[in-house]
Amino acid sequence: MSRYRPPAEKSSPYVTAAGFERLRAEYDQLWRVRRPEVVRAITAAAAEGDRSENAEYIYRKRQLRQIDSRLRFLAKRLDVAVVVDPREQKRRDKVFFGATVTVEDDGGTSIVYRIVGVDETDGAVGDVSWRSPVGRALLGRGPDDTVTVRWHAGLRELTIVDIDYK
Repeated sequence: MSRYRPPAEKSSPYVTAAGFERLRAEYDQLWRVRRPEVVRAITAAAAEGDRSENAEYIYRKRQLRQIDSRLRFLAKRLDVAVVVDPREQKRRDKVFFGATVTVEDDGGTSIVYRIVGVDETDGAVGDVSWRSPVGRALLGRGPDDTVTVRWHAGLRELTIVDIDYK
């Protein structure tokens, strides 16, 4: 008996110019530097003899498969990516893709988020995907709007203080 699984939702091709450059730089680094290093290590490990019991050879082959998998993913993403320049946004009174949004939580703490593509999220610097709970809640809102966001610890209210398109 087979179970029906709906197809996985494709992620958005939208990306900022900086995010596109990071993806391209990662691709180039993997293709030009990392992959040749691993291939040389595989060649050296293979020269040591029996490959079936050679831990270094097995490890390096697995590493090469992971690199090749990431290269295929990046190549596909770079082919379909739609680069969006936030500075070209005409409506600057609302939150759209690429906006840098300053919000204040219900405790009075200011937080800065930048709405970016799914491939360039980095919570440590405040880059959140437009598909994340925070990103979805902020999209289309203007200054002084208050949104409620589901957090891991419950609901949280955020009030938009400023919107900037840098």
